[in-house]
Amino acid sequence: MIVDLPVLYSFRRCPYAMRARMGLAYSGLSYEHREISLKDRPQGLYDISSKGTVPVLQLGNGIVIDESIDIIKWALDQNDPEDWYQYQKEDQDRLVEMNDNEFKKRLDKYKYHVRFPDNALEDYRNDIAKNLELYDERLLSSRYMVGEKIQLADIALMPFIRQCAHVDLFWFNENFENLSKWLTSFKESKLFISIMTKHKIWDQASEGILINWDGINQ
Repeated sequence: MIVDLPVLYSFRRCPYAMRARMGLAYSGLSYEHREISLKDRPQGLYDISSKGTVPVLQLGNGIVIDESIDIIKWALDQNDPEDWYQYQKEDQDRLVEMNDNEFKKRLDKYKYHVRFPDNALEDYRNDIAKNLELYDERLLSSRYMVGEKIQLADIALMPFIRQCAHVDLFWFNENFENLSKWLTSFKESKLFISIMTKHKIWDQASEGILINWDGINQ
């Protein structure tokens, strides 16, 4: 472990890991980054979290946080300069819960529809559209999901909506204009671009990559 900094086990394209990295970057927290391969997960990951999924954050005192939302909230407890999680917490938590349960299940069936032959792609698209319509309607009256400023909920939802959009980007952009603009603003942000840097797969015999943030905002 590099000078007792937190250690983050991550996978670049995992939406859960993306949002955890955005939370850490926004809060300006330095950590040791360990990029893993999901096809060859290291024993070191299982040693601290039996789930073997990412992201997992191990703090310098040995405490392990293995849920992405908890990692973000821990980061915000350390430093939350733009008040990402200071108001409308119930609304934000409800949006996150809906995303991580109902939306994620529908997203998996939509994106990987060939694995779910019981229904046609159009059926899964219609199901996911119900959630996308709700998001799009929210953005009719505000710039972000819960107001005029970025909040934790935006960061928590963004990687999953991005994943959904790229199944059929033309359909997404044509049908959800407000949500499309919202997503584009995040994809083009310094914050998101900064956390999508490619890293070599971590070798258990060596240290990870030292990540130093100065606090990156929109």
